[in-house]
Amino acid sequence: MQTKMKFGMRSLLHVAAVAGLVSVVPLSSAFAGQTGDEAADHAEAQAREAWRGTMHKLSTPGEGCFHASYPSTQWEEVECAEAPGYRSALPKAKVREQTVGNGSDYVVQAPSGSLLSAAAGSFPTVTGVKTEKSAGVAAFGDGGILGSNEYTLQVNTNFDSSSAACNGYSGCFAWQQYVMSTNTPVSLTSNQLTNKTEVFIEYWLINYGVDNGSNICPSGFIDGGADAEGPGDDCVQNTKATVIANGQLPITDLASLKLSGSAKAGGTDAATVTFDTEAYTATVSDSLTDIASGWTQAEFNVLGNAGGSVADFNTGSSVTVNVAVTDGSTTAPTCISPSKDDGTTGETNNLTLGKCTATGGATPSIQFTESH
Repeated sequence: MQTKMKFGMRSLLHVAAVAGLVSVVPLSSAFAGQTGDEAADHAEAQAREAWRGTMHKLSTPGEGCFHASYPSTQWEEVECAEAPGYRSALPKAKVREQTVGNGSDYVVQAPSGSLLSAAAGSFPTVTGVKTEKSAGVAAFGDGGILGSNEYTLQVNTNFDSSSAACNGYSGCFAWQQYVMSTNTPVSLTSNQLTNKTEVFIEYWLINYGVDNGSNICPSGFIDGGADAEGPGDDCVQNTKATVIANGQLPITDLASLKLSGSAKAGGTDAATVTFDTEAYTATVSDSLTDIASGWTQAEFNVLGNAGGSVADFNTGSSVTVNVAVTDGSTTAPTCISPSKDDGTTGETNNLTLGKCTATGGATPSIQFTESH
């Protein structure tokens, strides 16, 4: 992992200068009654949080893998890791067994007539979380990467039947997943694991074409075999990955992690993670799925690590989930109920959903709780 910047004694003048990169609460009101050091620490924390928000909105110079360290807002290109052999599972709603995910999740819906260009997921409050392990689920063949601190953060789009990338095939859907995984296979043909936490995009054309026993997928995709419900094949591929850390980030770091996905028609799509004073992103051409033309819903959560696995949290865990969206408006989005089965990933966790609320304004979002 990149070395984190360390700070000693800081003056208010220094903090104010750093905060000038972003929008923060005025010092006079935010720090009333605090000592100089307390006010400086408060200002520094606000500046870092604002910087993280900025990095989730900044475009990269092009396709590839990029990194930035606070307080710089300049993306620097870094060497990519190979495209991981990670595969998410498509949902099987009929066998979800009271778990979050696999079609049972709150999903944010853009206002009528609007399209999403970005969705950012975070965990404003995390309490009681001590352990997590990814476990196999029988309905999905007990697949996935199993063990302690094996989990994913996922921002998932809706299944889009209008995508131009489907080339007019009836019943074809484009789907995109923005993924942070704490471990991935080095390839589809190897059981060896990278033992690295990475961010990447997994992009799909589901039920593409008509299966004829050969690879019918477009260039840039791997033929995943015949679709379970249609005449075509499921075509899938991952971007090359940007390495966040050597080893698995522990689940106790959950509150400091933020994952966003963005899509730009005619441009690039990006999966971005911020962690403490570091930002990482991986990008791909939007033309491969054309998801920007039909992105109306977003799902975000912490889930098992691939293959339909479940993230098992310790008893007493409680998490607040926030999903902020960019749709060109200030209108409050809609919380889609778990009963609607609009979630699009097969991975799950063992938490129970609470209430969901939606908020408009400069940062439209939904927020909900989940606990064990």
